[in-house]
Amino acid sequence: MSAAALAHTLRGTNIAIDLVESDKIGTVGVGEATIPPIRIFNQMLGIDETEFVRATQGTFKLGIEFVGWGNREGRYFHPFGRHGDDFGPVPFHQQWLAARAAGEDSPLAAYSLATVAARQGRFAPPLMHAGRATVWSTFSHAYHFDASLYASFLRQRAEAQGVRRHEGQIADVRRDSQSGHVREIVLRDGRRLKGDLFLDCTGFRALLIGKVLQTPFEDWSHWLPCDRALAVPTNSTSPPVPYTRSTARRAGWQWRIPLQHRVGNGLVWCSAFLDEDAAREELSANLDAPMLAEPRLLRFTTGRRTDAWASNVVAIGLASGFLEPLESTSLHLVQTAITRLLSWFPGKDFNPLVRAEYNRLTAREWEAVRDLLIFHYTAARRTDTPFWQHCRTISLPDALANRIDLYRSSGRIMDRDGDVFGRDSWLAVMAGQGIDPLDRDRLADAVPAAERLKVLAAMREVIHTTAASMPSHAETLRGAFRSNGAAEPSS
Repeated sequence: MSAAALAHTLRGTNIAIDLVESDKIGTVGVGEATIPPIRIFNQMLGIDETEFVRATQGTFKLGIEFVGWGNREGRYFHPFGRHGDDFGPVPFHQQWLAARAAGEDSPLAAYSLATVAARQGRFAPPLMHAGRATVWSTFSHAYHFDASLYASFLRQRAEAQGVRRHEGQIADVRRDSQSGHVREIVLRDGRRLKGDLFLDCTGFRALLIGKVLQTPFEDWSHWLPCDRALAVPTNSTSPPVPYTRSTARRAGWQWRIPLQHRVGNGLVWCSAFLDEDAAREELSANLDAPMLAEPRLLRFTTGRRTDAWASNVVAIGLASGFLEPLESTSLHLVQTAITRLLSWFPGKDFNPLVRAEYNRLTAREWEAVRDLLIFHYTAARRTDTPFWQHCRTISLPDALANRIDLYRSSGRIMDRDGDVFGRDSWLAVMAGQGIDPLDRDRLADAVPAAERLKVLAAMREVIHTTAASMPSHAETLRGAFRSNGAAEPSS
């Protein structure tokens, strides 16, 4: 991702890009779920959506279904897009809260086109209907895809735009004796590569940012205690649904990511409450189909480097830290690290003020994602296992505690600079987790009650009718997007 983005953006300059990687080093996952800004990243690189979906065995994603998080049997949906439309002097959800207070019991999900369509297994890209009713503008979409195929796809584009790829592994790193900057890396076969700016994409090893520069790591496991994951692919047994599923388990949660040719599955858990053998049994017992490979174990500590940019090294992805994929933000944090670097691209003087602003913005973004993840665990109403009992005792960061208190007391949702997820995302998760406001914004009463009910009913009808008019997700894929390598699911 880094090489392709820099090559595309910096074309025409005198900046040369060298990429060092090894085919002997595997990737972490068997599938990736994303959030809508991935579309912006692909568009920035000039990537056609149809070509991309075909090349990566991709499917479309309208949001995430959370099963067993509010309580053991409950489920709710975090959609990509708006709930309803604002009318009167307050945001839409305040009108919904006012209607609920008066006895109207339509769920929040009824006002989300992404949610209604996802639950019916339907999908059509919004841009295909740009001239249709404005309800098509109320939702967005992301993708599920094979991460290794995406890497190959980007590698071809990067090399075609002049990136010099070096197959090999790093044996040594040389630094400037005066500035402390990294000046050269030495490969195992003796090749030496000099540079001015280095991007550390070495994963959890954090070879440059951690091992060489000794940038401290800020441990967040007291807020997010899960520290293990098992990932495994299975065959597809049914048409792929247009959403990711996250199911709460006894010591963590399980993901399900449907691709065209297979399903990505995994279990994230806390090793203090469940051993590895028991975790393997739990994952195996809750798969839809036989495993295509042995589950791959991943050990991690949640947190981040105190500085994602140190000296002349910028850490991208896992080298900069790790946040579990509960809200599908792993590739998003890669994407924003790259685009932020392009916005604050250094000169050879490596202005420390530029570096400081990059690090400030990065820290704010990571903390925003972290807080939503913490909320999922601490707001769960489950007490049926020691893990979930422990989650109820986790103390909250001040910013998260203030956000929850504001919504609980008034139904208001704060928007903060740097938030990855906006008002509608927080609303979906708070409502889904069973947080009921004690009060609401009384300015909603500027709209007469009868008129409010009429407007809300019309919204529900438009959303229902629009969702019903969509083709199924499988039909959309069979149209222009299906890869030749995708197998038809067995019934």
